[in-house]
Amino acid sequence: MDDEQVGILDGTTFMVCDGAGDIVPSPDTPLGLFAHDTRLLSKWVLTIDGERLSTLAIDDIHYFENRFYLVPGRQDVYVNSTLSVRRIHTLDSGLHEELSITNHEDRPVDLIVRVEVDADFADVFEVKDATARKKGRHYRRVDDGCLVLGYQRDRFRRETIVSAATPAELDDDGLTLRVHLEPHSRWCTRLTAEPDLPMPRGLERLTIPARTTRSQDKERRLKDWLAEAPRLESGWEPLRGAYRRSLIDLAALRFSPFLAEDRSVPAAGLPWFMSLFGRDSILTSLQALPFAPDLAATTLQVLAFRQGSRVDDFREEEPGRILHEMRYGEMSVFEETPHTPYFGSADATPLFLVLLDEYERWTGDVGLVRSVEQQARAAIDWIDHYADLTGNGYISYQRRNTRNGLENQCWKDSWDGISYRDGRLPGFPRATCELQGYAYDAKMRTARLARAVWNDPAYADRLEREAADLKRRFNHDFWVADGEYMALALDGDGRQVDALSSNIGHLLWSGIVDEPKAAALVRHLMSPALFSGWGVRTLAEGSGRYNPIGYHVGTIWPFDNSFIAWGLRRYGYADEAARIAAGILDAAVFYDGRLPEAFAGYRRDETKYPVNYPTACSPQAWSAGATLLLLRTMLGLNPVGEDLVIRPALPASLDFVALLDIPGRWGRLDAYGRGPAGAGGRGYQPAPQQLSAP
Repeated sequence: MDDEQVGILDGTTFMVCDGAGDIVPSPDTPLGLFAHDTRLLSKWVLTIDGERLSTLAIDDIHYFENRFYLVPGRQDVYVNSTLSVRRIHTLDSGLHEELSITNHEDRPVDLIVRVEVDADFADVFEVKDATARKKGRHYRRVDDGCLVLGYQRDRFRRETIVSAATPAELDDDGLTLRVHLEPHSRWCTRLTAEPDLPMPRGLERLTIPARTTRSQDKERRLKDWLAEAPRLESGWEPLRGAYRRSLIDLAALRFSPFLAEDRSVPAAGLPWFMSLFGRDSILTSLQALPFAPDLAATTLQVLAFRQGSRVDDFREEEPGRILHEMRYGEMSVFEETPHTPYFGSADATPLFLVLLDEYERWTGDVGLVRSVEQQARAAIDWIDHYADLTGNGYISYQRRNTRNGLENQCWKDSWDGISYRDGRLPGFPRATCELQGYAYDAKMRTARLARAVWNDPAYADRLEREAADLKRRFNHDFWVADGEYMALALDGDGRQVDALSSNIGHLLWSGIVDEPKAAALVRHLMSPALFSGWGVRTLAEGSGRYNPIGYHVGTIWPFDNSFIAWGLRRYGYADEAARIAAGILDAAVFYDGRLPEAFAGYRRDETKYPVNYPTACSPQAWSAGATLLLLRTMLGLNPVGEDLVIRPALPASLDFVALLDIPGRWGRLDAYGRGPAGAGGRGYQPAPQQLSAP
């Protein structure tokens, strides 16, 4: 258990330690205390009389608090410890550790308690790539009862201030406490590691987000967050557990950007993506709309504020483009990486428009839609001009930052995520299929907003004509006739990149697929080549690059499957959507309700449980959101005008689901669904309910 990695987080501040509560120095693992993309503690090791501690148990109290129950030394069946140790880690603005030691003997003991401390101040990119070669100077000093660990490079300075609530001997490497314990007595102290993160003058664009709140405030905010969400009732306890876990993880990942200190957006995922990501924040907000619509509102406002306004090859910024990633670490400050912010995403811009429309359909908040009208129009202009790299009317991408920009700028952004059926990699530009679906959906939705909110019917007509033309051309150009599916992409010469992938499911939720072709796509999605029994793989078994433990070439992503299921419902394939929901929710049971970023694509009949992907983020925002979107899909929730339409279609494993107090423009409404067993047999399809608030 001591080798287990344990994490706590609060927005963009997080800590990853081992199972004993220690941070053992390692250049290439995410162990440490991090805030705003900098590792502020790279060592935090507790010893008693020179011995490290062994773990008895770990309590996951809150997302921002863990408790470790320990004994000194390495214990075996022949030795019973006479000392017990408890460590409570809590994140406020930094790390606070409540340390207590109990003497179970009938004689007094004297102990030397030592905490070894260090901070390498590595940028998160240096940790991830194991390339920490600092260009500034480290320093440390004992100052007024505190150990100050610091790092400075020109105007950039970071410090970690370590202290104890009881008298301690401080030196450059940590602190020592001399403890006397009477028989059957307890000793306690409080250890603190607080960050000091000044932002260099002249870098206002990198203003640090709001600081975290006190533990008591976090507990209250979490209770309020859970109370505001709809209440779930179901006879299947794992679903209730997964739902609660998803809400708590989204609460944990929230942080307040500089634009709106009292409102939150979701960070993408622990440990590597604890920052604002355009695509991830948008898709998570879409998933969470029926449950926490304020996430979408703040995400839209922040991304509109940070929308591209100029041509900048290093950051891949263009007028109207929505950012991909925002970072605050040393490498970003000194422009060694382009993330201040970085715009290398081809899908965030159309997805911004999709979220804007879906948000208004749910909430009726026309004020927000009016406030970002110019940004929405600029996003359409980006789709029409800057994104059409080959002049064929399709969104495509080719990085302009050839030093450290992303090669693949779709959601499958690993180097080998886009390939031909035989495994070859295509040239650039690449126009992946789902990008065209997003563009189609964006134009149709923006047309609705133009007509209903902006009072510009001519603009709406134009967008609808362009969308219809895109749909017609797409269904011809991307259709792989000999396989009856849509190509993964077109390469720079307009040739089909003919791998069979999960991307075709995104086409269904966008609505770009002609009805006659949809049935063939559904057959592929539910075939053994793509559907493992746990979920739909990113790449079909039998493809040249298929690997069940490859990041985007055979693993199963819960978020991906949630949108595929949503698309199946859009085209009327309720049973198939329910099968996908059942597989993902069954997998969640093995993760205690917390779906990881991805898991292996092995067939379900080969494994008793889903096989871990070794470096998956957990928690991750859009994986937490997957359970929420699957609930929406199973209940068939769809806003129509001022009403909420409900058409439930549950998996065979669920007999009853109720979602109570769903927020929206209708106020609060309830949705109920019964599965095949509760409804009197398989194939039962209840008539749609159309509910309006009383």
